[in-house]
Amino acid sequence: MPMPSRPSRAKEARLFRNNRSQAVRIPVEFELPGDRVLIHREGDRLIIEPVTGPTNIVELLAQWRQQAPLGPEDQFPAIEDVPAEPEDIF
Repeated sequence: MPMPSRPSRAKEARLFRNNRSQAVRIPVEFELPGDRVLIHREGDRLIIEPVTGPTNIVELLAQWRQQAPLGPEDQFPAIEDVPAEPEDIF
């Protein structure tokens, strides 16, 4: 899927209705990777960006499952559990 690395010239695209939503046909030279995008408005402009990471907890957990397990160097250090001492607050 082509992703231009430098700004490209503007090209007219068609708008159409898809049920109750407005949709836009994206020309092939502007094709984005994946099947989801983030969209936000800046003044009169709509900015469309590809989603690059997990978007919900299920996807995040699936991504973590693919990583190597943590080793001993990744464990929390042992901390001495000292009992609290009474404090006079008056």
